[in-house]
Amino acid sequence: MDSFFEYLSGFFETTVFLYGTSLLVLYAILAVLSFLNIRLFLKKESYTDYSVIVASPLAPGVSVVAPAFNEGVTIISNVRSLLTLDYPKFEIIIINDGSTDDTLQKLVDEFALIKVDYAYDAKLMSKPVRGIYKSTNDAYAKLIVVDKENGKAKADAVNAGINVCSFPYFLCTDVDCILHEATLQKLIKPIMEDDVNRVIATGATLRLSNSCEVDGGVITKIRAPRPLLARFQEMEYIRAFVLGKMGWSYINAVPNVSGGLGMFDKEIAVRAGGYDAASFGEDMELMMRMNRYTRENKIPSAIRYIPITLCWTEGPTTLKIFMRQRTRWGRGLIQLMVAHRKMMFNSRYGRVGMLIFPYNFFFELLAPLVEFLGILYYLYLIFFGNVNWPYAIILLVFVYTYSVMISTLAVLWDQLTFQYYKTWGDVVRICAMVFIEMLIYHPLIVIFALRGYLFFLTNRKHSWGNMQRQGFKQAQPTKVTTPTT
Repeated sequence: MDSFFEYLSGFFETTVFLYGTSLLVLYAILAVLSFLNIRLFLKKESYTDYSVIVASPLAPGVSVVAPAFNEGVTIISNVRSLLTLDYPKFEIIIINDGSTDDTLQKLVDEFALIKVDYAYDAKLMSKPVRGIYKSTNDAYAKLIVVDKENGKAKADAVNAGINVCSFPYFLCTDVDCILHEATLQKLIKPIMEDDVNRVIATGATLRLSNSCEVDGGVITKIRAPRPLLARFQEMEYIRAFVLGKMGWSYINAVPNVSGGLGMFDKEIAVRAGGYDAASFGEDMELMMRMNRYTRENKIPSAIRYIPITLCWTEGPTTLKIFMRQRTRWGRGLIQLMVAHRKMMFNSRYGRVGMLIFPYNFFFELLAPLVEFLGILYYLYLIFFGNVNWPYAIILLVFVYTYSVMISTLAVLWDQLTFQYYKTWGDVVRICAMVFIEMLIYHPLIVIFALRGYLFFLTNRKHSWGNMQRQGFKQAQPTKVTTPTT
C-alpha cells in the first residue's frame, strides 16, 4: 500500500510540474506574440487615415445591437451615447427584453417613437416580438426599438435584434456600456483590410468604467477603479486582452470575442444558428459555432483583436454579484466543452480543433481543478510531515515572481503604449493588485469557477440576477481620444 501511495504521489507531482511548466511557457510565448502584434498594429495605425473610412460610401453598414432589461434609470443617456458614434452608415437597435419598469415608455417619450409596420424576418429563434418602434423625428432616424417578451437570457434578445438588422455586420454590446465614438471605424478596419481571410469577428480591449468620470454618456476622465474588487478586475482585463488575446490574434487563434463588445459577420452568425439562449457562455459559444461553420464549409476565416480600449463597462463591486458572474462563466465554459467535444484535436477544424479547443480545455477548464487538487495534496503532505520545505519555498517564490512579472509587463506595456491613465498613481494602483492577486483575488476565481462546474454537473438553476449598477461620476465634458501612435 505504501508503494502505491508513493507511485501516486510521484505521478501527481510530475503531472502538476509538467502542467505548470507548460502554462508558464505558454504565457511567455503569448507575451512575445502580443508584443509583435501590437508593434504591427501601431505601424499600420501610423499611416491609417480614418477620415477616409468615415467619408467612404463603400464602408460596410453596421447595426449596433444592445439588449435592455429594466434599464429605465439610465436608458436615455445610454441610447444618446450610442447615437454619438462616428460612422457613415449605421443603425442602433435597442431590444426591450420584456422590461417590467418604464424602460419602453421612457424611450417612446424621449425619442418620439411610434409603433410601425416592419417586415420582421425571424431567421433566428427568440421569444415573440410585440412591436417595433421608430421615431417621427428625423434626428433619431438611426434608432430602432424592438419590444419583445422576456427571454430570460441576453442571447434571446440579441437574436431578436439580429433579425431586425439591415446591414451585413452587427456590433453586439450591452446597453450600459460606454463606447468610444470611433468604435465602428476601428473595428471595421481589420475586416476591410484582410484580402485573404473572411474576418468573421473583431474585438477590442474592455476596461471598467468604475470611478471614471462620465458626461452625457461620454467618458471624460479615465481613472483606475477605487474599489478593490473592481481594481482587480481592471488588472485582469488588461492582462487578458492586451497580452492574451493580442497574442492569439497574431496567429489567428483568438478563443472568443467578448460579449460586451464584438463586431460580427451577420451572414456567418445567422448560418451558424445565432446565439444559444440555453448557453451560459453565449459569446464564446457563438464564436465556436461560427468557427465550426467556416471550417466545415471550407471558408478561410479569421477573428481579429485590436489593443486599444473602445468600451468601458461597469464591473461588479460586491462579492455577491461578482460570484454570480464568475459562476456563470465557469458553468458556460464546461457547458461549451461538453457541447463541442468532437472538435478536440480534430484537424478538420484547423487551429480551432488543434489549438484553441485544447487550450480552453487544459488551461482554462482544468486549471481550477488542478489548483484545487494541488492545494489538497499539499495539505496532505503538511499533515503527514512529508513536505520538502526548501524545494516547496523555491517553487512558490518562482511561480509568484513569474506571475507578478507577466501581469506587471502587461499593465506597463499597455500604459507606456497608449497612456490611458493620466497619472502614474493610477498605474501604481493597478500594479499593486498584481502583488496580492494570488492571495486574495485568484482564490476567489478558482472557487467560483468550481462552483460553476458543480452547478453544471447538478443541473442547478442559475441566473445573472440584479447587477445593481452604481452609476457614474458626472463631470464637465472633455473629449476622449484614442491614441493611434
